[in-house]
Amino acid sequence: MAVVDAGEARGYRPSATMPFAAEFRRQASRRRTQLALGFMVLLPLIILIAFQFNSGGDDDNGRNEFSSLVDLATTGGLNFTLFSIFVSASFLLVVVVALFCGDTVASEASWGSLRYLLAIPVPRARLLTVKLVVALAYSGLALLLLAGTALLAGTLRYGWSPLRSTVAAELEPTEGLLRLLAVLGYLAIVLLVVAGLAFLLSVTTDAALGAVGGAVLLWILSSILDQITALGALRDFLPTHFSTAWLGLLSTPVQTDDVVRGCISAISYATLFWGLAFWRFTRKDITS
Repeated sequence: MAVVDAGEARGYRPSATMPFAAEFRRQASRRRTQLALGFMVLLPLIILIAFQFNSGGDDDNGRNEFSSLVDLATTGGLNFTLFSIFVSASFLLVVVVALFCGDTVASEASWGSLRYLLAIPVPRARLLTVKLVVALAYSGLALLLLAGTALLAGTLRYGWSPLRSTVAAELEPTEGLLRLLAVLGYLAIVLLVVAGLAFLLSVTTDAALGAVGGAVLLWILSSILDQITALGALRDFLPTHFSTAWLGLLSTPVQTDDVVRGCISAISYATLFWGLAFWRFTRKDITS
């Protein structure tokens, strides 16, 4: 085979290997992708059906500051969407993002196909970049499917009404929709921490379940530590400390201080985890 002076095969272009579209289609064909996205559509419908069996009892739905969101969920499509986001943000969305980002490289290693991808050859940095971007795309798609399905189903069932919450005055539907979009944007940024951590674990281990479960467990651990007030100011440095700051986007007037801090914290952690992932993967021996 003819080669150029630099030692590369003639016509070889690293940027042409492993196209994004091909990897996107490949991940779309996987059962875990279909099940995860399908459940994002199914969950709001399950909640909607569950509300139809409401006995009208006055059982306590919770004693924290968010409990009345349950009572407001059936007052309109926007409120139903807000409730669906609320019940999903602390755990379900964390699991889904960890699944997409933690399984992406580790599964290739567990199948023994990772070394063959690198032998094509696909540059290691290129492989990681494509895997990460596709995983983030599916994570964002999952978030949009959840909110979109909830908004559509809730509006058809409960109508197009003003957005109400415990921390704000009644918001007109148009403004309420914009506030919900801001909430989704903030959640997407916060979940970058989970994406970064899961991706780092994915390039560290050959066990996809270990990468996904490890990211979820560490997120839960951070949430538990954040509840320990004895830690004082140290809690500000926990990645989950500002995870509920999106409530400030619903207040009147909008409270953005914690939102800004949360964005800075999430982007910093995600950048650190992704940097470590690239550093680790470009230096490790690939044997599987």
